[in-house]
Amino acid sequence: MMWRWCVSALQLWELFVSSLVHLLYGFYIFSSAVAGDLSQSLNDLVKPNVNIEGEGSVGNKDLPPIVLVHGIFGFGKGRLGGLSYFAGAEKKDERVLVPDLGSLTSIYDRARELFYYLKGGEVDYGEEHSKAFGHSQFGRVYEQGHYPEWDADHPIHFVGHSAGAQVVRVLQQMLADKAFKGHDTDENWVLSITALSGAFNGTTRTYLDGMLPEDGRSMRTISLLQLCRLGVIMYDWLDIAWLKSYYNFGFDHYNITWKKVGIWGLVDCLLGNSGPFASGDWILPDLTIEGSMRLNAHLHTFPDTYYFSYATKRTTKMMGVTVPSSFLSIHPLLFIRVLQMSLWRYPQDVLPPYKGYRDKDWQDNDGALNTISMTHPRLPVEHPSRYLVSESDCQHMEPGIWYYKIVEGDHIQFIVNRERAGVQFDLVYDSIFERCRKHVFRRRPQTVPNHAQLER
Repeated sequence: MMWRWCVSALQLWELFVSSLVHLLYGFYIFSSAVAGDLSQSLNDLVKPNVNIEGEGSVGNKDLPPIVLVHGIFGFGKGRLGGLSYFAGAEKKDERVLVPDLGSLTSIYDRARELFYYLKGGEVDYGEEHSKAFGHSQFGRVYEQGHYPEWDADHPIHFVGHSAGAQVVRVLQQMLADKAFKGHDTDENWVLSITALSGAFNGTTRTYLDGMLPEDGRSMRTISLLQLCRLGVIMYDWLDIAWLKSYYNFGFDHYNITWKKVGIWGLVDCLLGNSGPFASGDWILPDLTIEGSMRLNAHLHTFPDTYYFSYATKRTTKMMGVTVPSSFLSIHPLLFIRVLQMSLWRYPQDVLPPYKGYRDKDWQDNDGALNTISMTHPRLPVEHPSRYLVSESDCQHMEPGIWYYKIVEGDHIQFIVNRERAGVQFDLVYDSIFERCRKHVFRRRPQTVPNHAQLER
């Protein structure tokens, strides 16, 4: 009995510390954005206004746009003031778009939002899906799409961080399935997909944070995710306009504001009887191993699209045991999770998520995702792939194959704070943008990658 009390006390202490660290980091990001905006406002008062062209409006119009898609708890251009989720990487190319999608909405919902952000129109989540999960069929209206000419002759390069990579894969499958009413789409609307710490096959961190491995959908009663759920519900219910314009979790289509559901609607959501967390239409169930397998069962790797992936890793082997590779170089937000994920074992009383599952395959991680999950789609069926020791090994990429490289770094090494990654930041993003512009420029008729540029 005493042993159980000790274990419970340790678990509660870990939850308290983890919650505090996440809360402080969120406050740090928010306050940094506010401080940046105030500084910019003061500068505008003492300096004449400079007319800056809008997003995606500059540069060579013949170049396909490069679209940067953020991950969980992320944000696009226009949120959090002047703060950049991709740490300013969008400035490395003359034609880059950074959409703002729901930071906690499901992979499906985010893929639908991404389509209308680019093409324009009112976001349509689909009648069947909306009824199944209990939210409005229609969402935000984009009077003017950010790339309205988008089609197979005007394709797009996509770069997704974390869950953003899986969002792009789901979007490409929707295009192939002609899932958008009034649009004759196909998979060749996507020219290339580059994943940076891409969440392809789920992560064991979801179980550490509170998801139950028994079904990959439910949550433990006392967990970090439960605290997150309560905070998000209150944030949306209060519906403070200036605050939500600054940062939005993306659940507006659930209409859980105080004006629409009142106090009893709030109670219903908090008790888990309604809302996105009750229906399972949010991002965490999609990031469990089981949830990723459900998604991947319907997703293809297409023969005319180029694929590249950077898998991040912050662990090493010490006397045969997987441990964090460094103390100082791992972000404080992630250090405990790197250690926990390297030690985590699938419960013996629960059936493993797939035949052949081994805990040791999932020990290497970056504090948020397991390295094995980030290389390429593996579950339930492994897609064609090629491991690269150096990027020089892929001078002539072939479409339909996932080229992947393992990079030393934690999960947020290449976002928000550019200084943390140092020179490595430029090496990674320069390679990404160079590959988009030189190696995978599809032309009709097809030519050898980079051949057309060399002939000029």
